[in-house]
Amino acid sequence: MKRKLTRLIQDTSGYLFCSLALMFFLSINAKALAADRQITGTIVSSEDKNPLPGVTIIVKGNNAIGTASDTEGKFKLTVPEDATLILSYIGYVSQEIAVGNQSSITIELAPDQKQLAEVVVIGYGTQKKGDVTSSVASIKREDFIKGTVRDAAQLVQGKVAGLRITTPSGSPTANTQINLRGINSINGTSDPLILIDGVPGGLNTVAPEDIESVDVLKDGSAAAIYGTRATGGVILITTRKNRAGSRSTIEYSNYVNIQTIARRPQLLTGDDYRQKIAEGIPYTDYGGNTDWLDEIMQKPVSQNHNLTFFGGNSTTNFTGSVNYRNWEGIFLRSAQSRFTGRADLNHAMFKNKLKTNIQMISRTIKADGTGDGEYGYIYRQAMIRNPTDRVRTETGAWQERDGYFYENPVSRINEANYEGVSREMRLSGSLDYAPIDDLNFKLLVSNVQSTSLDGYSTTFNHTNTRLSNQNATAGRSTTANDEKLLELTGNYAKSFGKHRFTLLGGYSYQQAVYEAFSASNWDFPTDAYDWNNLGAGGALQKGQAAMSSTKNKWQLAGFFGRLTYSWNEKYLLMASVRREGSSRFGVNNQWGTFPAASVGWRISKERFMEGLTGVSEIKLRAGIGVTGTIASSPYLSQISYNFSTGQGAYVGGKWVPGFIPARNFNPNLRWEKKEEVNAGIDFGFMKNRINGSVDFYSRKVKDLLYNFPVPVPPYLTGSMLINAGTMKNDGLEVLLNIVPVQTEKFQWNTGFTYSTNRNKLVSLSNDQFKASNDFFDAGATGEPIQVSTHRVKVGEPIGRFFVLKSVGVDDKGGWLVENKNGEVIPIASAKPEDRQYYGNGIPKHIVGWNNSVRYKNFDLAVNMRGAFGYDILNFQSMFYNNPKNKAYNMLKTAYDPIDGKVLNNDLVYVSEYIENGNYWKIDNVTFGYSLPNNLVKGMRNARIFVSGLNLATITKYTGIDPEGVSMTGFFPGSDQRDKYPTTRTFTAGLSVTF
Repeated sequence: MKRKLTRLIQDTSGYLFCSLALMFFLSINAKALAADRQITGTIVSSEDKNPLPGVTIIVKGNNAIGTASDTEGKFKLTVPEDATLILSYIGYVSQEIAVGNQSSITIELAPDQKQLAEVVVIGYGTQKKGDVTSSVASIKREDFIKGTVRDAAQLVQGKVAGLRITTPSGSPTANTQINLRGINSINGTSDPLILIDGVPGGLNTVAPEDIESVDVLKDGSAAAIYGTRATGGVILITTRKNRAGSRSTIEYSNYVNIQTIARRPQLLTGDDYRQKIAEGIPYTDYGGNTDWLDEIMQKPVSQNHNLTFFGGNSTTNFTGSVNYRNWEGIFLRSAQSRFTGRADLNHAMFKNKLKTNIQMISRTIKADGTGDGEYGYIYRQAMIRNPTDRVRTETGAWQERDGYFYENPVSRINEANYEGVSREMRLSGSLDYAPIDDLNFKLLVSNVQSTSLDGYSTTFNHTNTRLSNQNATAGRSTTANDEKLLELTGNYAKSFGKHRFTLLGGYSYQQAVYEAFSASNWDFPTDAYDWNNLGAGGALQKGQAAMSSTKNKWQLAGFFGRLTYSWNEKYLLMASVRREGSSRFGVNNQWGTFPAASVGWRISKERFMEGLTGVSEIKLRAGIGVTGTIASSPYLSQISYNFSTGQGAYVGGKWVPGFIPARNFNPNLRWEKKEEVNAGIDFGFMKNRINGSVDFYSRKVKDLLYNFPVPVPPYLTGSMLINAGTMKNDGLEVLLNIVPVQTEKFQWNTGFTYSTNRNKLVSLSNDQFKASNDFFDAGATGEPIQVSTHRVKVGEPIGRFFVLKSVGVDDKGGWLVENKNGEVIPIASAKPEDRQYYGNGIPKHIVGWNNSVRYKNFDLAVNMRGAFGYDILNFQSMFYNNPKNKAYNMLKTAYDPIDGKVLNNDLVYVSEYIENGNYWKIDNVTFGYSLPNNLVKGMRNARIFVSGLNLATITKYTGIDPEGVSMTGFFPGSDQRDKYPTTRTFTAGLSVTF
């Protein structure tokens, strides 16, 4: 006889989900046994008949008698008379088996489809995906980008519609650049809030290998519960944790990679110089043939190792991980190493009513070489250096030449030393107490302490000695940040009849203290000290050494609540509110309220849909929410004075230096407020083999923080940070996932993402202050051109270039441009008012296409991305595609004719250098093979793989990489001259479980 029971399963992390457990009671005629006896068994999956290792087996009524299945799914156990076995395994339906008189048994466990149903992490909790009414994207570990990744963002690159992730720099110390749903602030940040297991952090807080899921709260209704920090969206990172009852395992993975420059600039060579000289062009030939880019580059080899431990039992379990990464860059002496350790301990007591968690994350990051800020300038010097020159003179000294910003790049890279070490220690603990069914309280506390120590020096042979007479330089700087968090939440969940609701209430308090100190000196008696004897520099005695220090503190407190309601799993509601205060704002506006509400209708649950067997899910969603943008630093609302020896007064015939005003007092300073409306549809067909979502959003950001010019007096200084102005964003996002083929041996999953965003600046004023102009300029070309690159104008889109429109060159090779009346004039006659809007650096369309294929033990992942409808200001072309200045090297294309004439004009900013940026990129291709289990006894899930990153780009853009440009701020699409070029990476690695 078989009976079915229902059990509520709750995992040790406090995440709530329901699972339907089928339990089979087998009763057969058993003969009475006089004593305990040994039985053997094998446990397999009912789906594929593969053995299940680590299944927990205990005797019902006597937890002291138990064991676990081995790597082949087998077990031995001595059991008493009339024993009943309880079998449990994560992801499978638990079973009870009456042993009877059997001595050997084979048991099949069925996957628990309800338990495996997708759970989405939301603010301060989780929710079943079917119940979500906001715009939330959830990417699980099995769907992450494979191969080499820099940080958590690259794991989901191209997989979340509306979330743009780019890598504008190839430096080993650089991070990804991330933006969600466009630009949302002028002086505030548009970066999303990032939480690691509920504690604020960064994309590099944990190693990518240690992440279980990444959930993105995209719209206001989802993010409003985080108040003033959530306008840029919220990214919730969940780390890997052991689950109660799972077997003890060890996982190891590693990879090794090499890098090359993504696209190498083609410069004139020494032979090209000599050919030009033969043609009568006045170049200088020093007799050599040096490839300066080769001289500053290396062939980097990088490695990554990750070791993870899982262990424990249903009461106490732990997770521990160690990650070591050592990355080299394509430039000489550029490298970074990281060591990250994490320990996570869970313990349950009082029949699982009280659950505790303690987590520790420790990071050490070390970078050495020349200093990351130097490599852009060194790259510029390698680009412009005469290719006929030599690296060293005949005596072995560095070959230097006179010239404006003209220095030996190999000298710069070898005669400077840098070492930077940053450390972070994160401690967090939580108590989760459920005094009665359906009610639990959770207390979370954390402390994050981070420090950095940097040293920088130059030798006697550095160009500082020759050009600035500084005779060696050295500096030292240090920072410390101490951040504390306390959160208390209560959650009540109840179901009765067709009704289900949850109530959440909580309090949050955050405090951070930041300190920094730096000192520098020069004119040392020896360059052997580096930065370790700063007092020996002669500049200190001359009063020319530098020293600075700073300290600030900020606090944030919030009260919040949320209600979710579902009737018959068809009609869904969520409403939340947060009341939050921040010390960063003026005394008159330190508290604000951030409400949100969203509704959903699961049409697929309606009776009239019952006949449509191909429909798995159709859900309509709509929501509205208010979030804020916090001020970029503390004290911006308070008056400030700087001490200056150049300011003061004569008192008694003596000059007395004094304090001068540096910032006006603004007690009304408050947060920027974003109001966002989102409407969407989630769909699934053919048992969800076709599924996805479509979202439309409209957001308006009010009370923009803007520096207004103000009169002096009555104000103390000529500018003031004020809440004024409005910005608007509208967009569309589409996600489509398809499983075209699904058989026992072969499966192909493919997914598409698409997003588009339109923005404009609505106003730059408020009732009290009117801006003197209805625009502001942004971006800069740098010397020697020295003009802004973009203009943001009220009523117009953001991201537009503001430039003289070039229409050709005249007979002498000078630029011809269009003036404000549309007339063609020589550029020498152009005036500032002749500049006009031309192109836009923000893509109109962002597309991603992700594919994963599995055939038997082989797997292949191909990830492609593209951006369309935007332009790039090619700084490389603007500075190096002009043959006028023969003192600098240039691109081979510099002599290509324009309208049949060779350019002969000083460096200028004209529209000729703004190019179409459209691209389609084969970004990540990974091919792997999984070895058979137990090929080596005890070894499971062994896999080897090879991978390529940034493999190929289809584009008409002539620069290095159309994606290697800045996409945030108000001068997007600027492909800067002084940069660390993006790279192409080839990787080989393995992973194995024991």
